[in-house]
Amino acid sequence: MERKISKTRIEKRMRQKTDTKLVDTIIKLKKKNPEVAKALAMPKKKQAEVNLDKISGVSGDVLVVGKILSSGDLSKAKKIVAWSASEKAKEKIKEVRGEFVLIADEVKKNPELNGLEIVK
Repeated sequence: MERKISKTRIEKRMRQKTDTKLVDTIIKLKKKNPEVAKALAMPKKKQAEVNLDKISGVSGDVLVVGKILSSGDLSKAKKIVAWSASEKAKEKIKEVRGEFVLIADEVKKNPELNGLEIVK
């Protein structure tokens, strides 16, 4: 069972962040999707690093709160939303005609991040 985190706790974690784009994204997500806001507010060492082979096992569109790495291959075109991705991972996503979107850009279009499955 995962422990819930208060909005105040998220704010305390945000004070340590220097990336303004990241802070703005956390503020937008704090009310709409606190689970993702909590994961983004975590220290970078604790954020997820997910390989493409793990993503290919998931059906539907995917949200990775962290970085996508290039180990493995995608079998189908998917929309993958993440904070960042390696250059090789981006190339492999384009090869299968998938779509890579940054979390900050997706929050503008879809503030609640509906229709995305979180992969850790």
